[in-house]
Amino acid sequence: MTATNTISGSNAIVIKALTFIMFMMFAMTTDAVGVIIPEIIKEFNLSMTAAGLFHYGPMTAMALAGIFLGFLADKLGRKNTIILGLASFSVSSYLFLAGHNFAFFLTLLVFSGAAIGVFRTGALALIGDISRSNTEHTSTMNAVEGFFGVGAIIGPFIVAYLLKENVEWKWLYVIAASICVLLIIIALAVKYPQSKKSSEEPINVARTLKMIKDPFALGFSLAAFFYVTVEAAIYVWMPTLLSNYDGSLLFIATYALPIFFILRAAGRFLGAWMMAKLRWDLVLGISGALIFICFTGSILIPSAAVVLLPLTGLFMSVIYPTINSKGISCFSKAKHGSIAGIILFFTAAGAALGPLAMGVVSDMFGADAKIGFILATFFSGILLVGFVLNFIYKPTEIHLQQLNASEYQNVN
Repeated sequence: MTATNTISGSNAIVIKALTFIMFMMFAMTTDAVGVIIPEIIKEFNLSMTAAGLFHYGPMTAMALAGIFLGFLADKLGRKNTIILGLASFSVSSYLFLAGHNFAFFLTLLVFSGAAIGVFRTGALALIGDISRSNTEHTSTMNAVEGFFGVGAIIGPFIVAYLLKENVEWKWLYVIAASICVLLIIIALAVKYPQSKKSSEEPINVARTLKMIKDPFALGFSLAAFFYVTVEAAIYVWMPTLLSNYDGSLLFIATYALPIFFILRAAGRFLGAWMMAKLRWDLVLGISGALIFICFTGSILIPSAAVVLLPLTGLFMSVIYPTINSKGISCFSKAKHGSIAGIILFFTAAGAALGPLAMGVVSDMFGADAKIGFILATFFSGILLVGFVLNFIYKPTEIHLQQLNASEYQNVN
């Protein structure tokens, strides 16, 4: 389906604001897992690998929802898909109040992960509908992910505050569910861009699976996969890596995760401006090199990890929203929901498999988190190679220019 962009400027502002808050809301839960994992390890007497299911589980569900349900944004419309996903997320989050068992919590997280996959693909497709060019699309995507970064700061802070007040961490999900209900009410009252279905081919899972073979879909999806394995290494296992730090930078070690999230959020808002002014492939190449240097330095000089790993938040900030935006922009708006689902599948797969692999290799060497970070450094090297090749050969340049002219030229 293709948006006709008949909405007013005020409606477009409200839609953007809803999208920003939506990403902030689900980041509150997904990126707080690094703070929650140490608590459930103590509470349920779990290994690192088992406790990591709190991260692997919902990410796997999100991946499957992206690949098998991403087409809903193209078939049912952006608004209906977003409301369906938000409603499902709200119900599963409220149900955290109904029990206190590791398996029960994990089941709810799996359902909430699938719900996030649904409304996230709807929201990502919607960004294309309200953008006037693929450059603006990339800029808006960075702003959206900036609010995601804000949620990633708020979530761990809420968990830390709850624990300090002797309140169970699961109330974080109740808070997120309540925000979700408010978003649903507002979304129901807002006019979204009118859309029409493409008559080229049926909009279903088969079409999505066929799209995976496209070199642009596969290339950007693999970039998202390896990027997220690197990012997830920070927010899932960095707190564990630095938990025994007793050097002179103890303050930084204590607040390493919030520092990382603050730098990532600030960098994304800056990235919204940068991507409107600078070549995106150059920015990705420089950012990838700086991340690889930080990870390598943390392995070679372990005491430096307390500074270098949080610092990667600044260099990571623009990477994912830019990969996501350019990957989606390589396709017509009629396919934005499906391609967003494909990239989300690889994103969530990376977020699940990367930390899982790190947890497994760490457990193999006496639960030493440093071993896991050696693996993450290897992932960052693969990502850097991809960015360098993309900058040298520029495989998408002509294709993006053609779609910019055909898909955005009539946008108000």
